[in-house]
Amino acid sequence: MKIFRLGRLPFLLVVFCLVLMMSPRANAEKKEEKNVCFRWAFGAMVGPENDRRFVAITRDTTLRTGDKLKLLVELKKECFVYLIYHSGQDDVFMLFPYELKQFSTDYKTAKKYFIPQGNKWFELDENVGIERFYLLASATRLNELEELFEKHKTEGAIDKQGRAKKILTQIRKIKKRYRKLTTDAERPVQIGGSVRGTKKGKEIIPLDFDAIAAEVTAHNFYSRTFTIEHQ
Repeated sequence: MKIFRLGRLPFLLVVFCLVLMMSPRANAEKKEEKNVCFRWAFGAMVGPENDRRFVAITRDTTLRTGDKLKLLVELKKECFVYLIYHSGQDDVFMLFPYELKQFSTDYKTAKKYFIPQGNKWFELDENVGIERFYLLASATRLNELEELFEKHKTEGAIDKQGRAKKILTQIRKIKKRYRKLTTDAERPVQIGGSVRGTKKGKEIIPLDFDAIAAEVTAHNFYSRTFTIEHQ
């Protein structure tokens, strides 16, 4: 039986570590780097006009006519974040980016993007119903989804509901494609509220969204779905 001398052990340990680092498992773990990283916040101004409260929307809740909503997106790494709104009338709107060309003109890390822009807020109107926000983030651009939105934007009232249905179907396909990469903590969460638009002439100074912002990190893709109930 061959016996190794003690002096060879350090050398053998180094070789063993190098083999582990070059193994498929080690390479796979290296590839699992979180390449999607951003901060986001969903805030609401709730209550009567003379007693407003600023709250974070993080769980099931009920919002009422007159309540106001605003979101924040801030990139920590170069990735592509989309916020899509599905109205109670079965129409869809891309709220972020503000325009698709923004990805090549005004899209930077460490910059805060408010939705809607500036001091404006979405305000719940008198139309009640179920609505949804879809938050999608990807390491690469979602080209098929973007093309559907471009077509939806340019074709006007022609088969609007049919085009909206195709967009929602594409969102489901994207989420299904990346489902195995999504952890339990990243699965859709239902919340309450509703948004229809901002009343003219009414603006609110943005509050401390940093205090309610959460950082998201994921490998290649991240999604959350917000179900809105407006009473």
